[in-house]
Amino acid sequence: MTEFPGAPTGPRDGRRLRVLAAMSGGVDSAVAAARAAEAGHDVTGVHLALSANPQSFRTGARGCCTIEDSRDARRAADVIGIPFYVWDLAERFREDVVEDFIAEYEAGRTPNPCLRCNEKIKFAALLDKALALGFDAVCTGHYATVVRGDDGVLELHRASDMAKDQSYVLGVLDERQLAHAMFPLGDTLTTKDEIRAEAERRGLAVAKKPDSHDICFIADGDTQGFLSRHLGTAEGDIVDEGGQKLGTHEGAYGFTIGQRKGLRIGHPAPDGKPRYVLDISPVNNTVTVGPAEALDV
Repeated sequence: MTEFPGAPTGPRDGRRLRVLAAMSGGVDSAVAAARAAEAGHDVTGVHLALSANPQSFRTGARGCCTIEDSRDARRAADVIGIPFYVWDLAERFREDVVEDFIAEYEAGRTPNPCLRCNEKIKFAALLDKALALGFDAVCTGHYATVVRGDDGVLELHRASDMAKDQSYVLGVLDERQLAHAMFPLGDTLTTKDEIRAEAERRGLAVAKKPDSHDICFIADGDTQGFLSRHLGTAEGDIVDEGGQKLGTHEGAYGFTIGQRKGLRIGHPAPDGKPRYVLDISPVNNTVTVGPAEALDV
């Protein structure tokens, strides 16, 4: 039986694994599930319902977690020939991802909700539930690999194709989680077009589905508007490194360290060079801007 980098190691090696395949409705997770099933594992597909009202999330192909995605995942599971379920994790998603997203911006930091979702939902809530139900591994369409080092410790490594590597969003996983992670696409030295071609050969309707992007729980793509609705508006100052006022803003949460565009200062710096956000202070609602070299650390 074929094994994948990232399949569980230890006593389970050499036997058929019970695998829970997380199917987002996209092409990568569908091909990963198909490869796991083709290798002879006992695979069950699951789609995570992350919104109490899926119609409030994106429609079409711009994001994930939509009603269309759930249907696409179910159709892919039917073609692969594996059982399929939808699990409701909307409440957990709201607490661990959406509320965390708002709190981080309020504290003057810029969060990565996709990283938090992978950590808290796909490899905490999902894996814990899978293990409780007797599954050996969770299979996903991430481009990353898991290897056992010379000291016997499991290590997360980048994918073979650096252009598609997603190990950065999985870097928060611990060894226990890595021991139950399966990434069938991690050692694939192919282009995304070849993954799509494989999906088409397998008869998967998602072969030509565009990749998801943007934040799934901000339906209109307006992050600033989303934060304004949750945090309100609060006018504050935009200042230079010396504290001189250059302009105003409607909420420090609307800025990110290193940001160049959208500062709305209205007049150029004395040297004519662009300004960047250097610091965000939620305590006094002040945003500090300055030259690019001031960002060096």
